Amino acid sequence: MRTAIYPGSFDPITYGHLDIIERTAGIVDKLVVAILTNTSKKPFFPLEDRVRFVRECTRHLPNVEVMSFSGLQVDLARELHADMIIRGLRFVSDFEFEFQMASMNRSLAPDIQMLFMMTSTEYSFLSSSVVKEAGRLGGDISKLIPPEIHDEVSERLRK
Repeated sequence: MRTAIYPGSFDPITYGHLDIIERTAGIVDKLVVAILTNTSKKPFFPLEDRVRFVRECTRHLPNVEVMSFSGLQVDLARELHADMIIRGLRFVSDFEFEFQMASMNRSLAPDIQMLFMMTSTEYSFLSSSVVKEAGRLGGDISKLIPPEIHDEVSERLRK
């Protein structure tokens, strides 16, 4: 059974994230979307909400599980017997950071593969930060995030 993890903060999940999730779910037996508890970042949405948002948006994918984690991605991959860690790329500038992370992960766990997926072109500009900024300023974010979470995210960003 081929298992992958897709780690991230998902603060909140966007169509760019969902694009990577759906495409990965189509090529693995099991995909675990692992929502990071990162003490160096102060997320806008609490962890419980981010987990709920991702579960709501991936309900249509039977081979996708959602969980939270803290610590090293490779440790989680080992714990879940995952073959690979999925990372999304939007720009060439993303690659530099991701390459460094992949090299570190490779030194820690040479048996776990890093798979980079290019975001679909229509989402190449999209990030959770863009969604939060547009939403805070009253912009229409309906084309940026899935409808399952749109109303709640929009309302909370406007407050």
